[in-house]
Amino acid sequence: MPIYAFIIADLIAIAVMVFGLYFPRHRRRDMIVAFLSINVGVMGVTYAMTNADISLGFGLGIFAVLSIIRLRSTEMDHAEIAYYFTAIALGLLGGFPSISPSVSFTLMAVLLAVIAIGDNPALFSRARQQQLVLDRAFTDETAAIAHLEELLGARVHRVQIRKVDLVQDTTAVDVRYSLPRGGVARADAGAGSRTAVAQAPSAPAAVGTRDYATAAFAPGSAS
Repeated sequence: MPIYAFIIADLIAIAVMVFGLYFPRHRRRDMIVAFLSINVGVMGVTYAMTNADISLGFGLGIFAVLSIIRLRSTEMDHAEIAYYFTAIALGLLGGFPSISPSVSFTLMAVLLAVIAIGDNPALFSRARQQQLVLDRAFTDETAAIAHLEELLGARVHRVQIRKVDLVQDTTAVDVRYSLPRGGVARADAGAGSRTAVAQAPSAPAAVGTRDYATAAFAPGSAS
């Protein structure tokens, strides 16, 4: 089968991934050009390597150079990293015309199906993960879990105490929890993951949430 069929299949696959799966779910416009360019670039380099008279060491050297390039200037979550490597894998499959077309196209479809299912918002939709800074020092994990369940209004599955500051009376924790059915956690408001400061429920004001990255209180939080 001619290389043009592989190129067309790869372009269709990356278009489905970017415009049909990634952007509708994550809404990061700046990643569109990154996924498209890395996919087409890898496909072109792969095809050139398979048709040029070069040594294996030279080919490995090219990919070693690519591996040291900084892939991100801003933070990417694990799902976006998965999309990044899927774009690379699609480019590799599209750049090997010597592979059987049925095998190559089937693997492309499998990659798209896996990322479509794995990143489906309906999959474990109530599961959440956050990094919180509590305004109380907890040295006992059980007490921290009880406090977080009251604070978040959700069932806490796992808590990792990252840092306890006895001077400032704060505790940094990584918490994994599930929202109640048909409800929203008090400190979550539907967000997937963020760093926040959670006030103790003993304060008369409403529970506050503050993002240190922006140094501003989130909407609806108490000062």
